[in-house]
Amino acid sequence: MAVSAGVRIVSVGAPVASGGHPEAVALATTLGTAGLRVSAHVVVDDDEIALEGMLDVPGVVAVVASVGGSAGDSVRRVLARVTGARLKLHERMRAGLEAHYAKRDRPLPRSAERLTLLPQGATVADGAEPVWTLETAKTAWVVFLRDGLASAVEGVLVPLARERLGARGAVSVRTFKTAGVSAEEIEDRLVDRLDVGDVTLATVPGDGEVWVRLRARGRTPAAATKRLTDVAATLDTLLGDDCYGHDGDTLEAVVGRHLRARNLTLAVAESCTGGLVGHRITGIPGSSAYFERGVLVYSDQAKQEMLGVDEAILRTHGAVSAPCAEAMARGVCARSGAACGLAITGIAGPDGGTPTKMVGTVFIGLAFQGDVAARRFRFDGDRASVKWQSSVMALDMLRRRLQAV
Repeated sequence: MAVSAGVRIVSVGAPVASGGHPEAVALATTLGTAGLRVSAHVVVDDDEIALEGMLDVPGVVAVVASVGGSAGDSVRRVLARVTGARLKLHERMRAGLEAHYAKRDRPLPRSAERLTLLPQGATVADGAEPVWTLETAKTAWVVFLRDGLASAVEGVLVPLARERLGARGAVSVRTFKTAGVSAEEIEDRLVDRLDVGDVTLATVPGDGEVWVRLRARGRTPAAATKRLTDVAATLDTLLGDDCYGHDGDTLEAVVGRHLRARNLTLAVAESCTGGLVGHRITGIPGSSAYFERGVLVYSDQAKQEMLGVDEAILRTHGAVSAPCAEAMARGVCARSGAACGLAITGIAGPDGGTPTKMVGTVFIGLAFQGDVAARRFRFDGDRASVKWQSSVMALDMLRRRLQAV
């Protein structure tokens, strides 16, 4: 059987809907930067029969599980069975587990002691976190019990994978993040620039955002970085104002930087999003410098009492309307004294829609230094998706207005 040309990542015990453990995403990014391909990312339930099918494959397999729960226990038993090895007490593993729980001011639980029994031949990596490897002629496994991934990936997985698979030079990666534009529009702009030689572009659509991932290869890290830099400037030009940031940037952080740089404050009035915009903004350290308040006005009565929305607007146009969104934005600015105001009102679903205002209909109002405007959106997806997309568009509307100042 031929050896896999890349590293297989297996997330064990994570809900399938979550797409695996968050650490596995960072692991894949680090491998790509090191010039190592990820052949697959598999999310598997904590079921030993299913797990054996995912682990008993040739090549290099990175396994991500939890210290707590039974996932780590299942992994060690399955690998012992796959390799025909006895389970043996490993003192270094015990020390790593004790250190893990000591950081949380807890002694090693009796239920976790079974994790110190590893297949004979396993090697526990140096460091304070429990990471162990097991190798046969066919396969090499690296088992991460979730903590300490960053150092263990660089110090354990990357060298092992380079030795077993070889790395094809170096890779430099940059992610361009856009909002307010569809994946189809982005792809139309980049259609003649996808997968050209040593540079690869991939579009990654999400709820309200589209990311463009640029990978540049070179014989050395310096060569890959130079190639990335050469192409990145062109990509920034093609994406224009639709690109709000790169790599670790978030919309809320970018909006915060614009507000701080202009010495402006923001207040938000939310209905169907239930405080999501305020939550995102206050998740940024230092946001108290520019975020004045958030008001949750779910009922018509709340909109009137807390924001001064005229009853005639609600009677004539309804709460889900541009006039109401404008009045909400104007009202939250008037009551807070903030220069900028965002307001969101809509139908998140799954019920409440009408033939003229279907589920997913959302109006977003923006008040900026006295000027007020509103936009109508129609979002697809379930309730959570509609709420998230609404928050994205609200923040993006404000971002674009701030950039124009």
